Amino acid sequence: MIESKGAFVTLVAPPPIPRAAGSLPLLGHAVQLMRDNLGFIASLRRDYGPLVEITLQPGTRTVIVQDPELIRAMLVDLGPSLDKGRFFEKMGQLLGDSVVTAAGQEHVRKRRQLQPAFARGEIARYVDIMRDEVSTALDGWRLGQSLDVREAMVKLSLDMLAKTVFAGSLDEATFRRLRRDLSVVMNGVGARIMLPDWAEKLPLPFNRRFDQARDAVRATIQRAVDDLQASGHDTGDMLSMLLRATDEETGRPLTGDQICSEILTLAVAGTETTASVLSWTLYELSRHREVEARVLAELDEVLQGRPVSFEDVTRLPYLRRVLDEVLRLHHTGWLVTRRTVTDTRLGPWTLPAGTELAYCQHALHRDPALFRDPEVFDPDRWLDSEEPPPSGAFLPFGAGKHKCIGDRFALTELITAIATIVRRVRFDLRGQSVRPVARATVRPQALLMTVRRREETAGQAGTPGANSL
Repeated sequence: MIESKGAFVTLVAPPPIPRAAGSLPLLGHAVQLMRDNLGFIASLRRDYGPLVEITLQPGTRTVIVQDPELIRAMLVDLGPSLDKGRFFEKMGQLLGDSVVTAAGQEHVRKRRQLQPAFARGEIARYVDIMRDEVSTALDGWRLGQSLDVREAMVKLSLDMLAKTVFAGSLDEATFRRLRRDLSVVMNGVGARIMLPDWAEKLPLPFNRRFDQARDAVRATIQRAVDDLQASGHDTGDMLSMLLRATDEETGRPLTGDQICSEILTLAVAGTETTASVLSWTLYELSRHREVEARVLAELDEVLQGRPVSFEDVTRLPYLRRVLDEVLRLHHTGWLVTRRTVTDTRLGPWTLPAGTELAYCQHALHRDPALFRDPEVFDPDRWLDSEEPPPSGAFLPFGAGKHKCIGDRFALTELITAIATIVRRVRFDLRGQSVRPVARATVRPQALLMTVRRREETAGQAGTPGANSL
């Protein structure tokens, strides 16, 4: 830091990075994190400065970055020189060596291999498939039914994944097992992020279930890859695209293990995160009927009674603001990590090699210093006339070279799903308190809502039965 006094300039050392209270021998801050990780991280933002040190793995320094400018510097300016860190190491136990877990030039290479799957033309091809899967899900809901919305959105996300990634090549029983095993693994990954490394080596049922579920998930995906590879058919899905891809360095096709890792990455992103954002969106629309009414009015005006199409995705600005507000208030990420490879300067601080860096999107997006009335759901805060948040304060898909490769695909999927659902049904919240729970991602702990028919459904013909949609 530089301090100027008249004609003299003095170099002033930055303040030491404070250590969060409550760290225990062998456990670090695992007790606080396992009890209430979101609450603990939020308390760090209240009680400490732009950086604060916690202990995840005893003997390793973990610095929580809480200032948006420093977060942006970490992701954008320093991004290419940092390793991915603890969160991605634990995710790597499931995903293997994928675009999400890779760093440096390896990440760049993998990203180029996957990029064609997320080109505009490819995404456009999937919209009709997505919309048809949403309509099929709606056909299976009953009027007056008490629906576990989170589970319904997970099933819907898996169904959309089956058709866009696997072209429906996995049967229903296999997908049910995949969902069950993925749930076990993702809960396990969340716990392993918070617990010291020695805990996952203990011969406990929790660890055995994790290992069995992880192996089952990878085996399921590997069988799908092998079956399609053996058939020689190009089904036009993402799996077929990866089978056609070649390794930049060798010029050879990707190995089955490489393809399995990338497909697993798509499966996790396409179920855990998509299902959570859809669930929170339906939750907020049920709590804010005036917002829901504006969404419906926009859909009526733009769609004129026809189904949503790819061209409509950019013509629904209010729905996009609603989704941005959901991604702000209910972001699925609670701990994104990086690791210094060499001594690294972040702002005025120099961090030694091997330092874990982390930030929490969920806490960042609720910071009252960055957002007016941060706990209030207000899509109009994203109007151009409103005061924009500081750079680095809103990171729905990350930033820099590691920004989510599937952001356009995800937004298209979300807009298509919500535009289709809300025109046919509305949901009544049953008065229960809905709280977030964070493991590998943040999701609603329980979300039971009653299914009601939309009083006037645009573009719906015929007279439905008493309990049909």
